[in-house]
Amino acid sequence: MALKIPKMGLNTMLKDGYKHMQGLDEAVYRNIAATRELSQITRTSLGPNGRNKMVINHLEKLFVTNDAATIIKELEVIHPAAKLLVMASQQQEAEMGDATNFVVVFAGELLSQAEYLLKMGLHPSEVIDGYEVAVRKAFEILQTLQTHSLENPHSKSDLVALVKPAIASKQFGYEDLLADVVAQAALEIMPKTANQFNVDSIRVVKILGGSIHDTKVVKGMVFGREAEGVVTAATKAKIAIFTCPIDVSLTETKGTVLIHNAKEMLNFSKGEESKLEEAIKQIADAGVKVVVTGSGIGELALHFMNRYNMMVIKVLSKFDIRRLCKVVGATALTRLGAPMPEEMGYCDIVEAVEIGSDRCTVFRQEDESTKTATIVLRGGTTNAIDDLERAIDDGVNVIKAAVKDGRLVPGAGATEIELARKLTEIGERTSGLNQYAIKKFAQAFEVIPRTLAENAGLDSTEVLSRLYATHQTSNTSTGVDIESETNDVLDASKAGIYDLLAVKHMAIKLATHAACTILSVDQIIMSKPAGGPKVPQQRGGMDEDDD
Repeated sequence: MALKIPKMGLNTMLKDGYKHMQGLDEAVYRNIAATRELSQITRTSLGPNGRNKMVINHLEKLFVTNDAATIIKELEVIHPAAKLLVMASQQQEAEMGDATNFVVVFAGELLSQAEYLLKMGLHPSEVIDGYEVAVRKAFEILQTLQTHSLENPHSKSDLVALVKPAIASKQFGYEDLLADVVAQAALEIMPKTANQFNVDSIRVVKILGGSIHDTKVVKGMVFGREAEGVVTAATKAKIAIFTCPIDVSLTETKGTVLIHNAKEMLNFSKGEESKLEEAIKQIADAGVKVVVTGSGIGELALHFMNRYNMMVIKVLSKFDIRRLCKVVGATALTRLGAPMPEEMGYCDIVEAVEIGSDRCTVFRQEDESTKTATIVLRGGTTNAIDDLERAIDDGVNVIKAAVKDGRLVPGAGATEIELARKLTEIGERTSGLNQYAIKKFAQAFEVIPRTLAENAGLDSTEVLSRLYATHQTSNTSTGVDIESETNDVLDASKAGIYDLLAVKHMAIKLATHAACTILSVDQIIMSKPAGGPKVPQQRGGMDEDDD
């Protein structure tokens, strides 16, 4: 009897539960629709007049922000094509720390333009080839659009001018104040060789209360907790940092001690006390005035620290312990005992201060240069302070990118319009099918100035026509004037609105790569998710009694 051979097909080859989609309608257009939805979410948050999004994550934590990196991170996107955009945006955040929204918006627009070409009959591979030609031409044009560069990274005025546009896109209205704070903090820790600038050397401590105008820079570190003992200040202090608990040492094995009377009891505990006092006396004799512990401190140990007039601070974050070691020049010790001279740190002033209603401990270097600066952020609500921190983070990352490559191009959409204009000219001169993709790639750049105009309440069509007209007359730094009420344009270079060429280059590169990757997909094969059906979360506790 012959065996029956089942019909061939993907469904018979794979396990039950697989989903299979292929072709333009099922795979490509669906992917483009998903990416368009994601880019529409972040697009209205682009620029100084960008709207805030209210996102509540799976832990029911509330985020009110226009920072694209935070919005995308908390949205937990699961669509595979949209996830490619998310990954490109996250890579931009990791590499440059700015222009994450540009990546999502531009990639989404590239795919929307590609959809039109596909419906007109072009093959996806032809669109991809045209986009790859266009992006190479765009990079060549971008190199020629430089108008300024960061002349002196040790000049506060130069840093303020550089940082202000990045902060204005997040906190419009506070850019002068925050740019000054960021520049001041950067100068405190700026090494002589500027390209060794480290963003981790600028910390932000958020303290509720007061207003944003109370924000200040501290030359050193600030911890949001007060000293443990009675000593609350020390000057020109030697510092010992321990990662082990400062307490009576416990044995690894359990034992039983038989005590017959009170005298034996006192003698037993006296031995422990004398050992601990001896260790703390050795620390005090070494000249240590401040002790920092990354673990707990016992009451008896604290008593002896107070007796020897030593200030005790508990820092529970191992990352903060490492930063503090760098600031004061100490080595973190894993044993309790007197530190060697080279293991001790030094700080000019260690004091407990009250900021708002919070007691804080400040490590401040007065005489010598510091390796860490702290921005003490003030604000009325937690959400407001978190959003200010994101703006400061963008500003610091812009400085990091600028000290490596200080070339600047005009902002306010001026660079994008010039790229669109020149790429369109190249498309007109190109023969073959590539010309259509190059023209659509150029058209995609219009999304940035158009969005800036729309978010500012201007007529985007009229603004774009004025921009093209002024760029045609060789003024290549003309951008969108978001403060105008008459759909006007401004000279971005004269207004001091710049973008970093390196940031723009990386953003275009990542967006184009993501768009081409999505266009190159022609089949989607999804397996059945592991696990059983998702049980809805039960709210409330146990059943209540009937009575």
